[in-house]
Amino acid sequence: MTALVDELRRTVSALHQELVRHRLVAWTSGNVSARVPGEDLVVIKPSGVAFEELTPESMVVVDLDANVVDGDYTPSSDTATHCFIYREMDGVGGIAHTHSAYATAWAARGEAIPCVLTAMADEFGGPIPVGPFARIGGEEIGRGVVATLSGQRSPAVLMHAHGVFSIGESARAAIKAAVMCEDVARTVHLARAFGDGAALQQDDIDALYERYQNVYGQH
Repeated sequence: MTALVDELRRTVSALHQELVRHRLVAWTSGNVSARVPGEDLVVIKPSGVAFEELTPESMVVVDLDANVVDGDYTPSSDTATHCFIYREMDGVGGIAHTHSAYATAWAARGEAIPCVLTAMADEFGGPIPVGPFARIGGEEIGRGVVATLSGQRSPAVLMHAHGVFSIGESARAAIKAAVMCEDVARTVHLARAFGDGAALQQDDIDALYERYQNVYGQH
């Protein structure tokens, strides 16, 4: 188990730089976590530490009740949120949280991003939904994420007046969803400068999602 945790510490530390590279975060905001396979443990970013200062050793290991198991730092202020999602959604292996500009602008409006692009049908299988407002620091945000994504194909949710939470079978998959969420949020925002786009038909969305998830890429 120690070797697996050490590997995940390296992975999670490195993946935080993807948030910076894709301009999804500012200052110390945002975080990534990963579930330790086969264990009730999570590796997550420390609270308030600059991205350029993150190292594998600075990552914090917590149990699914957000108690620190190993690490020299206080874990992210969103740790309880991450842990609630892991407890309630067995298939989730990684979570990313960002305040990326365009997606968060939609969250500030409390408005779902309509599925008007094939890229959205591919990745999200429909609109990107909005979750309820909740205060930071406890499990309330996690409850909102789980309730909103339950029964949805979307791996991302816009939490009202807050930002993006994305999930995946791995931390890298969760970050991909966050990157794609910001990309389509920007594109649909720009399209709206010329008027409302027409939503794709449900059968087209279903066909595009099926193709992208099961045919596209290498298998």
